[in-house]
Amino acid sequence: MTDGKLAVIGLGSIGSMALWQASRLSGSVTGFEAASPAHGRSAAGGDTRLFRMLYRGIPDYYPILERSRSLWAELEAETGQNILTRCGGISIGAANGSYLSALLETTRMNGAEHAILSREEMAERYPQHNLRRDDIAVYDPHAGALRTDRAVTAAVAAAQANGATIHTKTPIDDITETADGVVITSGERCWTFENVIVSSGGWSQRLMPDYLKAATQTKRVFLSWFVAKDGPGFSPEKFPVFIRIHEDRSMYGAPAVDGVTVKATLDGRGGPIRDPDAVPRELTPGETSETIETVTEFFPGLFPSIVRSDAFPELFTTDGHPLLGRLKESSRIYCATGFSGGGFKNATGFGEIAAHEALGKRSFEGLDFVRPERFNLRRPAS
Repeated sequence: MTDGKLAVIGLGSIGSMALWQASRLSGSVTGFEAASPAHGRSAAGGDTRLFRMLYRGIPDYYPILERSRSLWAELEAETGQNILTRCGGISIGAANGSYLSALLETTRMNGAEHAILSREEMAERYPQHNLRRDDIAVYDPHAGALRTDRAVTAAVAAAQANGATIHTKTPIDDITETADGVVITSGERCWTFENVIVSSGGWSQRLMPDYLKAATQTKRVFLSWFVAKDGPGFSPEKFPVFIRIHEDRSMYGAPAVDGVTVKATLDGRGGPIRDPDAVPRELTPGETSETIETVTEFFPGLFPSIVRSDAFPELFTTDGHPLLGRLKESSRIYCATGFSGGGFKNATGFGEIAAHEALGKRSFEGLDFVRPERFNLRRPAS
């Protein structure tokens, strides 16, 4: 006898969505969360994440993005929550620079809807940005700001409404495959499930086999916010989400969803940490000075002082792609982690894939680039 068909360990960005999707497929699903959904140290923290259809890299993400966009709307309809603020998005860089060249190459391969804005058009439409002489932008009409805490709590509530069981304040210490299923242990308590999804983000390493521990690293990701001198000018109606990369400067952010503070954060500055439970929350002097210098150049309409900052743990893989799939073909343990700082926009799509595959309802093709076994196959022969 088992305690259910599926356990989801970690109810954050991806786990909450996997639980929601699994609850649509089975009445025997249980979620385990070490703290509580959307707790203050979760990688989903910080109010917002960018949703965008335009990106640099392999085109294989695009179908997941399309499906995720539909599923965000389904979650909103099912829960009555406003989760995705649809305000559009802009990517800014040098006209002939490597960033926009790579983004446009991927965009054209996917056929994603977009518009190229000249420097003059940008200055007219979005005067909040202080542009360099050779800057242009690519506009994404389907981009927006995801309300992270609201999304996670809505997905967990929807799963509970569908009959899922939730255990909060229940950190999982160990998972072991047996002939009967997967035994999971928390302190002196244990349960056995037919299958288990590991989706505990920066805390996932402790539950991984050695070959995945070697291919992953927990990093500290920090965020920062600034007060707008003119709040309405940075509202979602007038200020799309943005990513700006130009040689020595890089930043991304979101509009003032609260009417006052604008998220403006340095891009790609995550550093390694040993303990996800002990992430330094305060910015270092170097992080603070670079952030303020960048905001001072990019946004004259923001007061050049950080009014709020925070930091969170996130699991990164060595190749930057997630871990999504079973540890091996016959395994009952399914990974949905290692999203390397870019998973939230696709959380609903990844959650759907994880739920269907872990329950054996459906398999998905074209996902070799995210399968955990890719790292096992790279190990040198003994």
